[in-house]
Amino acid sequence: MRAYCETNRNMQANLVQENFAPPAGSALTRTSLPLRNWIDNFQLRPVRKISRRDALKHLSTGALLAAGLWPGALRAADRGYNAKFRFVVVNDTHLITPECGPWLDGAVRQMKTEAPEFCLNCGDLTDKGQRPHLEQLKEVFRGLGEPMYPVIGNHDYVAADDRKPYVDTFRLRINYYFRHRGWQFIGLDTSEGQKYENTLIQSATFEWLTDNLGRLDPRAPTVLFTHFPLGAGVTYRPSNADALLDRFRQFNLQAVFSGHYHGFTEKKSGPFSLTTNRCCALSRNNHDGTKEKGYFVCEASDGKLTRRFVEYKPEAKS
Repeated sequence: MRAYCETNRNMQANLVQENFAPPAGSALTRTSLPLRNWIDNFQLRPVRKISRRDALKHLSTGALLAAGLWPGALRAADRGYNAKFRFVVVNDTHLITPECGPWLDGAVRQMKTEAPEFCLNCGDLTDKGQRPHLEQLKEVFRGLGEPMYPVIGNHDYVAADDRKPYVDTFRLRINYYFRHRGWQFIGLDTSEGQKYENTLIQSATFEWLTDNLGRLDPRAPTVLFTHFPLGAGVTYRPSNADALLDRFRQFNLQAVFSGHYHGFTEKKSGPFSLTTNRCCALSRNNHDGTKEKGYFVCEASDGKLTRRFVEYKPEAKS
């Protein structure tokens, strides 16, 4: 029996040496204890099984997005949100010249043919943040006949730290949410004054989330809309975008719409996408070199969202 045990231990030692040899320079290779003594004291411990939910808790926001494993959306799948409706998402209208008003009037008339129930406007409503332009933009979108929900962009500041004309024109439209047919839509301020790059989402937005997310239903289909892009790797993304998205880890996110970068980008994460779009402005061009100006038309159905880009084609002058 002693000979058998010794043989068995030798076999174990060889197995460990062949398959579990510590890397060169590690603490184990530097120790004065013979490898045999280390093997004699080595005990295999049972591996504790962890649930998928527990595993997801240890992944970073970036890893969850890349893997398409957003916990809230996975947990809320097939919960029977059967409402069907349509809405429009537009960004970067940059109203500044007298010609911008009639041009945008035409865009709104075209949007109206889609019979949307509301419009999300992802910021940079105007180019200089001046009160007359903000009021004119507000009047233009009254032509839709349905609510328009804006968020502030860096061009909606009249000075580096002055957004009073925007706040006065669009009251309670900094950080806020609204509900529609069982869905919830959350508009967030991602601006840092007039800065356009290398930005940080400000602490006031995170404080608002702390105070208000508890009032929302994590299971309900949820849409975020912001000015600065939140998709990983997108130009002009704030450096703390992951920290903001992490607040929604347990939410049933179905879409994140943003502007600022004038061009189509899409970063998929399982059931939802983080997008930017081409601008819808007479006075500005697209950053990606495309010529089309337009907006998204979105369809909500059975708790899911689809979208299509619609190019704005100005009406021919008679």
